[in-house]
Amino acid sequence: MSYSNHSSPHQARKRFGQNFLVDQNVIDRIVRAIRPNDYEQHIEVGPGLGALTLPLLEQTKKLTVIELDRDIIPKLTALCQTNQPQAELTVISQDVLTVDFSTLAGSERIRVIGNLPYNISSPLLFHLMRHLSVIKDMHFMLQKEVVDRIVAAPDTEHYGRLSVMLQFYCHAEKLFTVGSHAFNPPPKVESAIIRLVPHTDAPITVSDMAIFSEVVKAAFAQRRKMLRNTLKILLDEASIEKAGVDPQARAETLSLSAFAALSECVHSRRLQGIE
Repeated sequence: MSYSNHSSPHQARKRFGQNFLVDQNVIDRIVRAIRPNDYEQHIEVGPGLGALTLPLLEQTKKLTVIELDRDIIPKLTALCQTNQPQAELTVISQDVLTVDFSTLAGSERIRVIGNLPYNISSPLLFHLMRHLSVIKDMHFMLQKEVVDRIVAAPDTEHYGRLSVMLQFYCHAEKLFTVGSHAFNPPPKVESAIIRLVPHTDAPITVSDMAIFSEVVKAAFAQRRKMLRNTLKILLDEASIEKAGVDPQARAETLSLSAFAALSECVHSRRLQGIE
């Protein structure tokens, strides 16, 4: 999805997931939540026709945007030059999933902002998790269901792999919901704004992040099944118990620390050559 609070003949493109934001009250509320300033580096993903870009430039005077739709870039650039002629806009015309955010950071960590297309929201979030050392915070509009999954607590309806992985990396806070009426064309689902702030210190200790991810993915692959079944290719029942976890529990009931304990057990067994 892309932002715009300006009337334009540009046709929203389904393949880019474009739904232009047109509600000024929502735009103002997003900007207040971000609190942009002129001494930090801000990067906007999917600026569209500039609904958020313009108020950001008003306060930051310098902004980098990542936009895949080449037809929209000249319109966005012209709009910014007309409304914010003193501001500096840098456009990266590239698939955001291929952008190395680490190369965009200067002496200060970057702040990432965007209305993420529903079809790439999860892949992009995981892509960004690999660049957290250069990211101060992230403010995104996502499908409300995705936001609910990210912030979910154990033993709740929306808790899953996305919850565990993103909460390992970041403090996640749902800020507010945005109805479909705020967009043109209106999407079929509600959206929500989320703030993600990378942890200064990880909430749990994990020896091997790849193994932790493997355990979480396996555990939630069949979320209604017990761990003794979903993790049997990684751990037997005795090993699960040794990690302090009930083999009959389901993944949706486990805390981050429980997943860490299981991960450390797999890590230890592999160091010993036990599969």
